Amino acid sequence: MEKRRGNSGFFQDRHWGRLGLVLGRLQQTDAAARLPSTDQNAAGAGKTEGVPKMPISECCACAKRNQVLDRVREPRDRKACRLVSRAFARAEAAHRRALRVLRREPLARLLRAFRALERLDLSACASLDDASLAAALSGADLAGVRRVCLARASGVGWRGLDALVAACPRLEAVDLSHCVGAGDREAAALAAATGLRELSLEKCLGVTDMGLAKVVVGCPRLEKLSLKWCREISDIGIDLLSKKCHELRSLDISYLKVGNESLRSISSLEKLEELAMVCCSCIDDDGLELLGKGSNSLQSVDVSRCDHVTSQGLASLIDGHNFLQKLNAADSLHEMRQSFLSNLAKLKDTLTVLRLDGLEVSSSVLLAIGGCNNLVEIGLSKCNGVTDEGISSLVTRCSHLRVIDLTCCNLLTNDALDSIAENCKMVERLRLESCSSISEKGLEQIATSCPNLKEIDLTDCGVNDAALRHLAKCSELLVLKLGLCSSISDKGLAFISSSCGKLIELDLYRCNSITDDGLAALANGCKKIKMLNLCYCNKITDSGLGHLGSLEELTNLELRCLVRITGIGISSVAIGCKNLIEIDLKRCYSVDDAGLWALARYALNLRQLTISYCQVTGLGLCHLLSSLRCLQDVKMVHLSWVSIEGFEMALRAACGRLKKLKMLSGLKSVLSPELLQMLQACGCRIRWVNKPLVYKD
Repeated sequence: MEKRRGNSGFFQDRHWGRLGLVLGRLQQTDAAARLPSTDQNAAGAGKTEGVPKMPISECCACAKRNQVLDRVREPRDRKACRLVSRAFARAEAAHRRALRVLRREPLARLLRAFRALERLDLSACASLDDASLAAALSGADLAGVRRVCLARASGVGWRGLDALVAACPRLEAVDLSHCVGAGDREAAALAAATGLRELSLEKCLGVTDMGLAKVVVGCPRLEKLSLKWCREISDIGIDLLSKKCHELRSLDISYLKVGNESLRSISSLEKLEELAMVCCSCIDDDGLELLGKGSNSLQSVDVSRCDHVTSQGLASLIDGHNFLQKLNAADSLHEMRQSFLSNLAKLKDTLTVLRLDGLEVSSSVLLAIGGCNNLVEIGLSKCNGVTDEGISSLVTRCSHLRVIDLTCCNLLTNDALDSIAENCKMVERLRLESCSSISEKGLEQIATSCPNLKEIDLTDCGVNDAALRHLAKCSELLVLKLGLCSSISDKGLAFISSSCGKLIELDLYRCNSITDDGLAALANGCKKIKMLNLCYCNKITDSGLGHLGSLEELTNLELRCLVRITGIGISSVAIGCKNLIEIDLKRCYSVDDAGLWALARYALNLRQLTISYCQVTGLGLCHLLSSLRCLQDVKMVHLSWVSIEGFEMALRAACGRLKKLKMLSGLKSVLSPELLQMLQACGCRIRWVNKPLVYKD
């Protein structure tokens, strides 16, 4: 057996034990994959029930090794495998297809180690710039890399992209979204990737028609392109795109200032299947009519928030595309004309998604929509006129619905839930925010009849512990939102914790009756939680946060205005929750430097942090910002104990890594102009706010 050395006994025990559990699971799921067992225990291995007792070298032999790796998908399981055996480590290096890098320092070593990569994600790689990217790529064998994500990598410019394109000759997909400084030179660098099929330039604010022209001429085989928020692109650029990229299947021009002429050009793209034009205020019914007369193969159209689009224009669009599968007209329409409803009937066999949020509807309208009986998603959020009768007429005919959004439909009662439970037994997502007339009686029907329910939003519905007792029957539940439900107590959380072990997101915003005991039950039963909102649950103390320290998969934690917690509680979270990415400590008045020191030492993956109004000093702030290499977004308003020099030192320590800052506007005139220029040059956007110093309980 070839064993990794240099680890403590505890370290070895922990990872050998996890490896044993992994292999045990594989044996249970596939009898054919069972490995022979012996009575021999590997040196240094922990005693774990169910561990197959065998030489590790036999497990790693040839085909078996790759077969095991194919089925080990959890990152922690893979880590355990490679840490206990060099054979596993070598096998994964030759086998691994995807890599996500969090820090730039090990990038070069990782690219050389993993030679079979196909997908590379550098979106969270703090401080990545042209020089470090080019240096890491130099000498690495990336011939197999096809997809690269550089979303929010604002430090990477055209030089880095040149190096990337040269190092990855088979590049097919690049995500450059939210690189707000990217412009035409960056677009020109990407144009050299002639085999590019997918490109996202979302919110690359400097890209103009010239940059788009470079891309479409250099990459004529593009199939998917996002230009969302590239507001310098005009009808001229879209026209050239339509003439050069005949293979285009998906196009996003949301928030562009283009008009109907662009739709005339787009209508000639014969293979186009998906078109998104959210908030394109210059597009109207005439443009949709031009699109309807085109020769493309549209299956999905999004015209949400297009102020000048009416139901008449949508009727024209449908008239020319009788195979539409998805139609999103949320917050666009002001009235529903009969011509639209008549044409909608033509889609009865194909339409699967329909969003009409913000529209005035009636029971007769919902009855007509029910004619599209293959719908799997309906969006009626903030629609006036939605009643129990209307929902009944809709779901009676649309029994395949899996996603139902009834947010702010406050006329609905338990009768609507009864209709959904009776007819839509396969529903997976149910959004009922601000439907204040529903109660535990209606939710009992949902829980009993809809075993596949994975997400339910009951924000501001006033539900109580009895409702949670019923929802506990939904063992597949992944997302539960209970914000502003002040009647919920620890008892209700105990119900959920006892049966909903798959829960990954829980929102308890302003559930003021929740205490440390409720968090103890939650931590004991819902080990997979990744996102937890406890804002304004002001009965929670450090003891409660101590229970949360056992949630190893927790990534997002909101603790705003928990006035009873201190640095001790934050330390418990930081030590136990090593995967923490975002934490909100705004108005946690008793959190001090002790909490920051714990985050700096243990929360090494932290990317977003809010510490406004906390009692931290310049020393604690400086240590935190200098230690967390992944930290990119910091909100620090009204840090009264931090001096000007403290802010200066802290910001200089993190310059080059920070992408977003939120600070008090009074600091703008006293901080060094040279420091502010340096931050902006590194791609950091600073939001200056002028908020009074008001303390809240």
